[in-house]
Amino acid sequence: MRQPGRRRASLSPSLKIGDPRGFPRTPEEEELYIPFAQDSLVKPWGSMHDVADSNHQEGGIPILRNKYFLNINVGGKSFQIACKVAARYPVTRIGKLAVYTDPMKKLKLCDDYSVQRNEYFFDRDPTIFHYIFHFYRSGVLWIRDEICPSHFMEEIAYWGLHLKYSQRCCRILLEEKQDELSEYLKIQKELEAELEPLDSAEHFEGKCLGSFRKKIWNLIENPYSSVPAKIIAVMSSFFVLISIVGMTLSTVEEMKHKIGKKWMEQVEMICAIFFTSEYLMRLISSSSFQKFLRAAFNAVDLVAILPFYIQILFENLDEADTLYHEELHKMENVSKLGKVLKLIKLMRIFRILKLARHSTGLRAFGFTIRQCYQQVCCLFLFIAMGVFTFSALMHSAEHDVPGTNFTSIPYAWWWAAVSLSTVGYGDTVPETVVGRIVAFGCISFGIILNGMPISILYNKFSDYYAKLKAHENETSLSKDRGPGQERQLSPKDIRQENFYALLPAQ
Repeated sequence: MRQPGRRRASLSPSLKIGDPRGFPRTPEEEELYIPFAQDSLVKPWGSMHDVADSNHQEGGIPILRNKYFLNINVGGKSFQIACKVAARYPVTRIGKLAVYTDPMKKLKLCDDYSVQRNEYFFDRDPTIFHYIFHFYRSGVLWIRDEICPSHFMEEIAYWGLHLKYSQRCCRILLEEKQDELSEYLKIQKELEAELEPLDSAEHFEGKCLGSFRKKIWNLIENPYSSVPAKIIAVMSSFFVLISIVGMTLSTVEEMKHKIGKKWMEQVEMICAIFFTSEYLMRLISSSSFQKFLRAAFNAVDLVAILPFYIQILFENLDEADTLYHEELHKMENVSKLGKVLKLIKLMRIFRILKLARHSTGLRAFGFTIRQCYQQVCCLFLFIAMGVFTFSALMHSAEHDVPGTNFTSIPYAWWWAAVSLSTVGYGDTVPETVVGRIVAFGCISFGIILNGMPISILYNKFSDYYAKLKAHENETSLSKDRGPGQERQLSPKDIRQENFYALLPAQ
């Protein structure tokens, strides 16, 4: 009677490999036949070294060659895959190894080949290949959350696999992580562009008056380059505030007398001269005239100085028309010029935008609005929908009340806008019960609507502000250390730089 053989402690106990008469008798021989990863085979790779030392091995168990299995070494980790299993996917790299019969074609698929062990070597990530190996065993490509999506996509593209082999849940999570990473890299790139100046010191090399223009550029654009540059930056902010205060005081009735008006004009002239000098210095120190005109901050500087010169031009025209043309239609033209002059004077309020050049908070706020323009547009869309809806409902409920202010839907727009903003001036109120119910619904909708974007905008603003402030502090410290001293990195900075080094180039 035949003696029963010992059952193998493997993942496939019924699989017969090698000798058809039975199973391996020793655990050492049993490990050699298991077609799965062999952690004990991790070694420094050297295919020619194995060939040279094949006759000097002592005490080792010989590797049994089997034409039905592929011996694969990925980054020092050894795997065995059945040729029949790999041949199910002939378009993949491992499938081609199983299907091809030409040795030269097989060698083109791998990075090296061990003659002694009949093993194909691939200089790839063995951690990712565990999922590839599991795919050939089960037919399903599993994806774990901690895997970098870009690195995983690069590896499966090398091995010739596609995401369609993965489960839908894994595929959705991976695509979400890919979108998040792409969005993060995009914002990071735009934030770096926001931090970079329009020109750099290297752009002036080899150009006309390069050293002189470089000094002016450092003086105007780089406040951390020297003490005079910091003084000019402070003076620029100071003159902006003085100009805004002067424009505000010029509307006060007590300041419209002759002496007060004269002082306000002198303050305006001094501010305009400073802003003009600053603009000309930026124009002279610019390495590219086209880039200078396209820059948003330079457009703000131009708007800050144009009202002063346009005002002088219109005042001269006003005086000429008054002296030499006393006809009625000429006097109407003079009044029109006066209205235009008031509008031009009002444009001086845009000088406050010059503070954004030296204010980290304003730059972070502008960057946040640009990044969250979709959420902001959705907010305005919801506000418009609420205004139109509740104004129509309020008009339907209140139009029959004698003496009501809701005589039409456009007249109810103001009430709906004030109620949605939860301000509630109280100048227009409903009188009927139905109207008050509509007002309650409008106020409730406004509370919900106002609370939605605040968390998103605040979180992004605080994040961008922290990054801009960190860049300014780093720039200031680098200037204080000088060119010969190296930056001392904290453990957090080292981890962050290592993380950025792992990200793919965009």
